[in-house]
Amino acid sequence: MASRRASRPDPHSEAQRRRNMSRIRSRDTKPELQLRRALHAAGLRYRLHDRRLPGTPDIVFPGRRAVIFVHGCFWHGHDCPLSITPATRTEFWEDKIRRNRTRDSASEAALLGAGWRVLTVWECALRGRERRPLDEIVSAARKFLDGGELYELIRGGAAAEGVDSDGDLQARQLQRAERERR
Repeated sequence: MASRRASRPDPHSEAQRRRNMSRIRSRDTKPELQLRRALHAAGLRYRLHDRRLPGTPDIVFPGRRAVIFVHGCFWHGHDCPLSITPATRTEFWEDKIRRNRTRDSASEAALLGAGWRVLTVWECALRGRERRPLDEIVSAARKFLDGGELYELIRGGAAAEGVDSDGDLQARQLQRAERERR
């Protein structure tokens, strides 16, 4: 994982940082709500956070056997401008993000193995300088849902159409594992 590091130490006290971090949600984040609203406006209906599925996907389409994860670039270690390793406790953060990525891969592989299709939408596709138009993201999601692809990524920036470099390799590995299962 090619990570960028913050150039300055944390400007907050330890107590203030603890207070800020305790208020970070794992569901109903702004990027997730933005995507859910757009999908609903496009006529797509879904379930939320099905805990029976590996990784508790953010958005579930049971009839299509498809799930969508909305990953925060910082928390899931995406190689983009929104993912910056903090200058304080860098070893802790790098280890935490590495564990998150490992858990993500295991969840995706388990879902694929159970016959589900997986779409991951990165936060940078929805916000920041490299964001994509929301209708373009919804169109790509609809294409995924209507198509037969097993695994797809949507990210911001120039490489937005399809899969990023990490995801391309990961997608091929997951698809190969799925073929071997059959």
